[in-house]
Amino acid sequence: MKRICLIHWLFIFLAFPAMAQQPTQAVLYRFVITEVPANTPHDATLYLTGNFTKWNSAPPDYRFKKQPDGTYQVFMRSDLPRIEYKVTRGDWTSVEGRGNGKVRPNRVLFRNEVSRQPHDVDIHIQSWEDLSGTFEFFSLYDLLLLFSVFQGLLLIITIPSIQNYNRPANRWLVLLLGLTSVLLLMRFVGTNRNVAQAYAKLQLLPDLLLFLYAPIFFIYLRKLLFNTNRPAAGWWRHFLPAVLQVAIYMPFLLTDNKELQLKMVNHDPWLQGVFLGVGLLGLIYNSIYWWLCRRAITAYREHYQMTQSTEHQVHYLNAVLALQAVCLGLWAFFFVLVGIGSAADLDILEIAGTNVDIIWLTFSSIIFLLGYYAIHQPEIFKLPDTQHLPLLEETTEPGQPATELVAEPAGNVPAATPTSKAAASEPTETLLELKQQVDAFMRRHKPYTNPNLTLAELALRMKLPPHVLSKVINEGYQKNFFDFINQLRIDELKTRLNDPRFRSYTLLSMAFEVGFNSKTAFNRSFKKLTNQTPSEYMHTHPSGVTIIDE
Repeated sequence: MKRICLIHWLFIFLAFPAMAQQPTQAVLYRFVITEVPANTPHDATLYLTGNFTKWNSAPPDYRFKKQPDGTYQVFMRSDLPRIEYKVTRGDWTSVEGRGNGKVRPNRVLFRNEVSRQPHDVDIHIQSWEDLSGTFEFFSLYDLLLLFSVFQGLLLIITIPSIQNYNRPANRWLVLLLGLTSVLLLMRFVGTNRNVAQAYAKLQLLPDLLLFLYAPIFFIYLRKLLFNTNRPAAGWWRHFLPAVLQVAIYMPFLLTDNKELQLKMVNHDPWLQGVFLGVGLLGLIYNSIYWWLCRRAITAYREHYQMTQSTEHQVHYLNAVLALQAVCLGLWAFFFVLVGIGSAADLDILEIAGTNVDIIWLTFSSIIFLLGYYAIHQPEIFKLPDTQHLPLLEETTEPGQPATELVAEPAGNVPAATPTSKAAASEPTETLLELKQQVDAFMRRHKPYTNPNLTLAELALRMKLPPHVLSKVINEGYQKNFFDFINQLRIDELKTRLNDPRFRSYTLLSMAFEVGFNSKTAFNRSFKKLTNQTPSEYMHTHPSGVTIIDE
């Protein structure tokens, strides 16, 4: 009894403020259709539907009456704080749409905005979904999405046909492009009014990208940059959120199509809550993976500048990350709009819908970007599997002397033979002596003309431990290995510009001769190390070499 009394008094305490409030006064609204599309049938019957009718598409009590001035009018009394409504011609296939014939968000009224009664609400109907023309239906937005799908399918065919392409990484890229293209196609098809009405569940499937795109792109990135041929332990954990999303969506996927369509139109609170919750978690999830991808690219750049002399063609990844960042920014702005609309009772549905369309359009442009690079720089898909090997290590068997690995010689540079661990011991020369040794070796053998020269290979040929050679370059020349070798290549090129034997060469062919592996890498290194473009340098230092376009 005591427990019952406590619960009873607690109920009274909690309910008292609500009991003390005055009942909400109903408001009288007068809805007036001031303009209808020119193709509206002359005998059409127009209805007002909304959350106050449980979205009955043809409520008899809310049928518009035509007035002598050509307008349509109906009265409605309600005490709802928020009214969502639309105009139909009797069913959901003939509901009003946007100017391009696409689905328009629900119209919204807020009771706190009513200053006098009856409150007049003017309605301008832009189109009917079932009467919109073909050219209006296929908007520029739709065509761009469709072209992106075709571009993705073309890349799926093109990338595997490239010779010597990086198979482990590009398998994941093909998977990513295939998944993205299919779900973009579903997004395109799902926005079709006829398909949306017949297959409402199709509109849920593009959301699978929320938790699939980021981990697949991250795995592709790691395999591309760090040559991780074997899957990392626990790789399947990356896809647990996607499995959880499918489990959350499953009740809606098993729902009757008409019932699900009504929930979508009626903005069912549970359905909207699931969409917003999944979307917010997706934003956080993708932001984390974006940061991981950015960190991986930064780590790779630092690694190759310390150990590689060749600039690998992965700059397109920065452009991809930039587009992903724009998508994340727009995604975050969507939730800002939702928060502002909820806090200030503002109608932001149409703005939020436009924001979502822009996100998808920006996301689809990533495929166009990859297509551009596939045409203009196909070498980005040809990174060999062995190019990111770590520094040469000593391999030993227990009880046996260690030997150093031998690299394949390039050009006329003599290769070192296997030496004992004593022969590869720490040099006793000073930094100045080691620097002079490096200078002499470079002048005599010109190893920098090998476009695939690495720190490990150069150290082996000079019979120096890699870490010692790295220290000499970093401290003696105040450069990393990448800039050190490319500076030598540029100096060699400048020397050849004044050599009559090379007067018949173009600047690009000469750049290849001194060790650069691409026009882009040559231009970028030349600009970085000389503060001039090759063209600017040629104009200030005339020679007989033919200048190419940069």
